[in-house]
Amino acid sequence: MDDALSDAYALRRAMLGDAYVDAQTSETDPVAREFSDHITRQAWGVWTRGGALSNRDRSLLVLAMTAALGRMEEFRLHAGAQARTGVTDAELDELLFQVAAYCGAPAAISARRSLREVRAARAADEAAATAAPAAPGGSASGEGA
Repeated sequence: MDDALSDAYALRRAMLGDAYVDAQTSETDPVAREFSDHITRQAWGVWTRGGALSNRDRSLLVLAMTAALGRMEEFRLHAGAQARTGVTDAELDELLFQVAAYCGAPAAISARRSLREVRAARAADEAAATAAPAAPGGSASGEGA
């Protein structure tokens, strides 16, 4: 793996999390693995190339583009990663007004529904984490020194 692909995978992991990337790269089929490398090099390589856009800006653009294109699976994936990208709930809400104005109501409505699903899952995860008993010598949140 060359440095550019390695950097792209590292950023993909930082933005989407290890579990997602591990699931995508665990394929034993060589064509599937090559495809994953290709997508990572192409899509995440643009994130690592530098330039005037921050990762937060790039995240907002990806969210707007996937919403506009009706690619709700990708929209949900990136909306779910917002804590790691620096995008706030308020920014996502506002983004959907822009999508509605420039891409149409159907795209924004679908994205709004997907965003509700992402937020409901996040709330359920947070509730489960809060309800989990603390491990001996640790905290319920799993945070440590």
